[in-house]
Amino acid sequence: MKARWVIVGLLSIPLVDTLLLVPIATAIGLLTTVLIVVLTGLFGMVLVRAEGRTTIQRIQQKIARGTLPTNELIDGGLLIAAGAFLLTPGIVTDIIGFASAIPVTRYPIRILTKRYIVTPILDRRTNDFISGNIYIDGFPDEDTVNLDPEEYGRPDEDR
Repeated sequence: MKARWVIVGLLSIPLVDTLLLVPIATAIGLLTTVLIVVLTGLFGMVLVRAEGRTTIQRIQQKIARGTLPTNELIDGGLLIAAGAFLLTPGIVTDIIGFASAIPVTRYPIRILTKRYIVTPILDRRTNDFISGNIYIDGFPDEDTVNLDPEEYGRPDEDR
């Protein structure tokens, strides 16, 4: 069911872009609209490239320290998506692309991505181990030995 909505969303973006570009082109002219689309694409690629270098450096620093670069890997994925959106001509794709490329707006997008995409996928694959919602059902087997309170701890030498 979710895949259907993702497909509808991805197909509606070019439609909305076309519906926005046609009135803009008639208002400011075709040549100006094409120039704006090309310049936003070029500026976006320069921005994504610079942010990508910074993200790669942070990944290398975290790996050198021995920590997992989870946020940086999500940032890398968002930068790849930003590059794809910025190369696609249109107003909506440029807004989404710049929001994914600029660090100030990428931080909340990263938090939402972790909360609504990464954690549910990992929970499904690990039976809710990632989020800590582990439910262990059932009772102990008959092979389980229940000890009396006097028998807890280390065994005495005289027993």
